[in-house]
Amino acid sequence: MDNENVGTGACGMINSALSKISFLPPLLARIIIGFIFVQSGWGKLHHLDKVVEFFTQLGIPAPGIQAPFVAGVEFVCGLLVLIGLGTRFASVPLIGTMVVAILTAKMEDIHGLGDLFATSEFLYIALLLWLTVEGAGCLSIDTILHKRCCARKKEA
Repeated sequence: MDNENVGTGACGMINSALSKISFLPPLLARIIIGFIFVQSGWGKLHHLDKVVEFFTQLGIPAPGIQAPFVAGVEFVCGLLVLIGLGTRFASVPLIGTMVVAILTAKMEDIHGLGDLFATSEFLYIALLLWLTVEGAGCLSIDTILHKRCCARKKEA
């Protein structure tokens, strides 16, 4: 057996093993991001007065309206991402809240790309963008609904 075939065999085995756990990255991304936003939204909903005060200090317009809106978006969209229902749709408003967070609360601390990339908000944006493009993965309500929809189309 030559070295070229051994390498191909090893690569094939690795690829086969990795394909068996391909469900894991989107599942972990959804659970982690969803949990973080559900927890954050829940905390904001229960302390709206403090969030309004913080938004006021940041100079965010209409903080009395924005605070409950952001809290609701984080909680509801976070829950949808967590369970994998409408993941692509629910990820977009969460990306928006993170962009606003960077532009308002974090901008003073960002002096270059390294600072930006090191913020948790930017990492959330990256994961949410990935979920927006790739979807919730095979272990999600989105996939179950898609399979049912496709099965009904075939029956019709």
